[in-house]
Amino acid sequence: MNVIYGASNTGKSFIVDTIDFMLGGKGPLRDIPERVGYKHVLLGMETTAGDQFTIGRAVDGGAFVLYDGLFAEEMPSGEGKTLADQHNDRREDNLSAFLLEKLGLAHKRVRRNKKGDTNSLSFRNLARLVVINEEEIIQQRSPLSDGGYGMGDTANTSVFKLLLTGVDDTSLAAAKTRSPEDQTRDAQILLLDQLIADYRKQVKDLAGSDELQEQLDKLEATMEGQSEQLAISEAGFRNASAERRDLARKVEEGRNRLAEITVLLERFLLLGAHYRSDVARLDAIAEAGTLFGALGEVDCPLCGAAPDQHKQSKDCEGDASLIAAAAYAEIAKITARQADLASTIGSLRTEAVHFEKRLPGLEARLSTVAGEIDRVVAPNLKQLRSSYRQLADKTGEVREGIAVHRGLLDFEDRKAKLEREMADGSGSSSAADVDLSTSTADKFATIVREVLKAWHFPDVDRVHFDMKVRDLVINGKARTSFGKGLRAITQTAFSTGLLEYCVMEKTPHPGFLVVDSPLLSYREPDGAADDLRSTDLNDHFYSYFENWTGDRQILIIENTDPPADVKASPQAVMFTGIEGLGRAGLFPPPQAASDEPSASA
Repeated sequence: MNVIYGASNTGKSFIVDTIDFMLGGKGPLRDIPERVGYKHVLLGMETTAGDQFTIGRAVDGGAFVLYDGLFAEEMPSGEGKTLADQHNDRREDNLSAFLLEKLGLAHKRVRRNKKGDTNSLSFRNLARLVVINEEEIIQQRSPLSDGGYGMGDTANTSVFKLLLTGVDDTSLAAAKTRSPEDQTRDAQILLLDQLIADYRKQVKDLAGSDELQEQLDKLEATMEGQSEQLAISEAGFRNASAERRDLARKVEEGRNRLAEITVLLERFLLLGAHYRSDVARLDAIAEAGTLFGALGEVDCPLCGAAPDQHKQSKDCEGDASLIAAAAYAEIAKITARQADLASTIGSLRTEAVHFEKRLPGLEARLSTVAGEIDRVVAPNLKQLRSSYRQLADKTGEVREGIAVHRGLLDFEDRKAKLEREMADGSGSSSAADVDLSTSTADKFATIVREVLKAWHFPDVDRVHFDMKVRDLVINGKARTSFGKGLRAITQTAFSTGLLEYCVMEKTPHPGFLVVDSPLLSYREPDGAADDLRSTDLNDHFYSYFENWTGDRQILIIENTDPPADVKASPQAVMFTGIEGLGRAGLFPPPQAASDEPSASA
């Protein structure tokens, strides 16, 4: 028994995925941050006959490489033997054929439909019965059902019968010659199987369809509220921006007008100085003219001629009285202009004072509005837009997930329809379904009952295997009718009972189990009927597997702590989720990881 327990998100379930991946599951491995730097996975195996070998594979998938011996601390130095990842019963150089040969199941065939058609047994047919992840363990369906219809369940039941009896369906003859229509349907079903497998791989990481629809409704309601807030915020931003533009325009216009007034005042003051200069000059001319008029006639100071010798005229420019009168007239005109200029200068100064008083208030208001936009309105709008965009992206992802679910249901419906058409077309000549004898089914159910009793499962008296539903009926109640916690423990009992049966009857079986969260009823019971926390099943569950001998192995993944004696076992590892305290998780912390990019896990 090997136990890994501890905190969530430490890589426990990733171990289950990786083991399945190394048993031929499709790649690549889930891309988690802790996986960065690792290029290969090594899986060591040992047969009950003592053969030891290691299988290597790139984390991105593809072919396998087989090495002799066990390697745990370093990559093998040899080249190894390449094994293809696809099953092919006509070749030996693939992983499935290699493992089946080790089990004595090489070239076995299993029935795939009611008509008696068969497929070559692949190790993947066995892997689904021994590696049970946390999602599969609580499914409300038979452990022999893959969630599809008809054909898949028939093949799984045929594999179940092969493990119980050791007899395959090689000798099974087809019920009738396959018509071209049947061959076409077969091809369509194979294609649908591939599409369904791809879609199920996508659905694996998604919530259920109902949960996604509920999430979509919530997202759309949130987006509607966010849309209203976004509209209000955008309206506020537009209003604030418009106010900022209006204020900026007014400030700019005020500054421009003030500058214009300053220039005009400077020019008008200069003009006033010119006016004053002109008035002073004219005053001097008028005063001189008046003076000349008051003086008597005298000889010419230049030529000495007597006054009566000069030729004079009334309109002569030398008439000083006329010059004085003209000067006084011009002074009157300039004085009128000075009055107009003074009035204009007064108006401009009044306007300048008005702008000087108004501009600081406008500038302060502009600074306030701009600051509010930069500090509050714009950041809020940016945050709302970002939040709305994230909601839109998430809504798109959820819608895409719902579309994947619907696509999967559509493919499964088409496949079921084709299988029904094939079954209807087979007529009375169709072969019977998988024929598991009552005695074999009863012996298997008896072992499962003993397992449940050994675990102290409450009130288990009767267990039988119902071939119609391909599942256990416990105390007259179908296993799928229990809560998810009890479905998990009874699915584990189914797989455990199958392994115990094969060991007892010496029929082929891989000899190991990997179960994720089998004790869910101790952590998340569905209800009172599903709650086993008050029982001692936890202790007896682990003590049962502690008594297993070296011909069988189980890896238990759990979130709850096992009993103290199990925790003390070297085969029990706790993932703490805290670096520096015990083992944090599957991958070592970054400072302890190898610097080599080819490090193996």
